[in-house]
Amino acid sequence: MLTIKGVGRDTVAGFFAEVGDLQEYSHPRQIIKLAGLSLKENTSGKHKGQTRITKRGRKKLRALLFRVCMIMVAKNSAFKALHAYYTQRPDNPLKKMQSLIALCNKLISIFYAIGKKQFEFSEEKMLKDIPHMRAKIEVETAA
Repeated sequence: MLTIKGVGRDTVAGFFAEVGDLQEYSHPRQIIKLAGLSLKENTSGKHKGQTRITKRGRKKLRALLFRVCMIMVAKNSAFKALHAYYTQRPDNPLKKMQSLIALCNKLISIFYAIGKKQFEFSEEKMLKDIPHMRAKIEVETAA
């Protein structure tokens, strides 16, 4: 996890202090829910409200992930590209804060996969695993 550009010792220590042993979780969505980053829609009858994060979880974990994602958008090229895509995509662009929350969820998934399967992080592989980014990378390499 320390090989990821923008992630430091304090981040990894804080993550494990809040989450605990990753063997207790069967899917990264469980950690996302623990952090309070899962989405809910405020609806009532015919009224369709806004979709927001639940904030029903560990405040310190949520704050830690948000701060790390802000740093990673600035320093990590893969996260910077993903943030640019989320905020500038033609259909359903996200606001900057929404994009950072989506990146927090992505970071949880990456930490979970690295912790469970013990492999090295690769920015290129991460971007190729995302369908819309794979097409963008193929166009850039062909040019």
